[in-house]
Amino acid sequence: MGIEIDVNSVSQEIYQLISALYPICRSITGDGVRKTLNFVQQHISLALHEVKTGTPVFDWTVPKEWNIRDAYIKNSRGEKIIDFQKLNLHVLNYSLPVNQKIQLEELKKHLISIPDKPDWVPYRTSYYKETWGFCLSHNQLLQIQDDEYEVYIDSTLEDGSLTYGEYFIPGETDEEVLISCHTCHPSLANDNLAGIALTTFLAQYLSQLKLKYSYRFIFIPGTIGSITWLARNEANVDKIKHGLVVTCIGDPGKSHYKKSRRGNAEIDKAAIHVLQRSGQDFVIQEFSPYGYDERQYCSPGFNLPVGCFMRSPHGTYPQYHTSADNLELVKPEYLADSLTKFLAVLNIIENNKKYLNQNPKCEPMLGKRGLYSAIGGQTDTKKRELAMLWVLNMSDGESSLLDIAEKSDLEFDLIKETADTLQQFNLLKEC
Repeated sequence: MGIEIDVNSVSQEIYQLISALYPICRSITGDGVRKTLNFVQQHISLALHEVKTGTPVFDWTVPKEWNIRDAYIKNSRGEKIIDFQKLNLHVLNYSLPVNQKIQLEELKKHLISIPDKPDWVPYRTSYYKETWGFCLSHNQLLQIQDDEYEVYIDSTLEDGSLTYGEYFIPGETDEEVLISCHTCHPSLANDNLAGIALTTFLAQYLSQLKLKYSYRFIFIPGTIGSITWLARNEANVDKIKHGLVVTCIGDPGKSHYKKSRRGNAEIDKAAIHVLQRSGQDFVIQEFSPYGYDERQYCSPGFNLPVGCFMRSPHGTYPQYHTSADNLELVKPEYLADSLTKFLAVLNIIENNKKYLNQNPKCEPMLGKRGLYSAIGGQTDTKKRELAMLWVLNMSDGESSLLDIAEKSDLEFDLIKETADTLQQFNLLKEC
């Protein structure tokens, strides 16, 4: 795409950012989100936006802002059996403040565990139902004895604002590529600190390039964030020509791509082309109105060409929404593989042009133009000759380079190189 990038080195930096963000308690609103976006600002000039509580956003309303400072459960001996400071997943996200002493029978009504994963602490939320609770491993739950317990949650739920970040890279045209990641989960490394960190470094890299499209990166809380962003930007979303939601891209699972609602958008074709030629197992999913923020971008009133790129989808890996989604689950090598695929998809989007054959009546004589010598000596000379014939035959002003790559079953990069060569010999003209 331009400037060379050491993907393996960058993947180490991505992992370091994940590690720095991991301890922060995030939610759909609050200082944890702001602190997270402040870390991102150390790498890119991210603009922060605050949307006040009570702001109507289509059928939704921006909720109250939640912040938490401390939480614990103490037994009658004053021992902390649950401590928010050791793991922020211990508190039901969006819990109301509480400071009281209660018996075990009442306490159990507010405790959440996963019996079939007895060593893991679940991640649970209560965004739109005002209550309080604690999450703990099932083994911890089994060890709790009949006693009086001090329950303490130092939190606030009050009018404030929803915070999201936006970074814009102007290109040669006003047409945009939207890259979106969610910022609302606390200490969950794959879902979605990996997405936040990869998106940050992808934006940093693209900012150094001369780009055809303008790129808009948004860092938003899940669901309510994309709804809020769309409500605030409804007048300009027609500029979005391609889009990707970035999530769960640091685990060892095979790459998955979920199509846009349109199903055959250029971004869909580009992502599928890359995965089909990756030499690895992959899965292509049809669109469904369940998942991440792609379901908002692809809602029928917008129907934007936005797909979702991930490794293991939500709910399909055992560590999902538990304390086991930690820094041991994500690895730099998986991040590097994901970044390579993202760059390959965007390379196609940036270079997927249409050409018109300037010698359309029968095949041009390639030998007299020195075209055979231009590709001679290459180990794949026959393949390149075939690419020339395909590009010349299908450059009718209607077929794009990606169309030609798909029709010929050849790599996009080879088709692009071939088109560049033919253009130098005045056999092609860009439409």
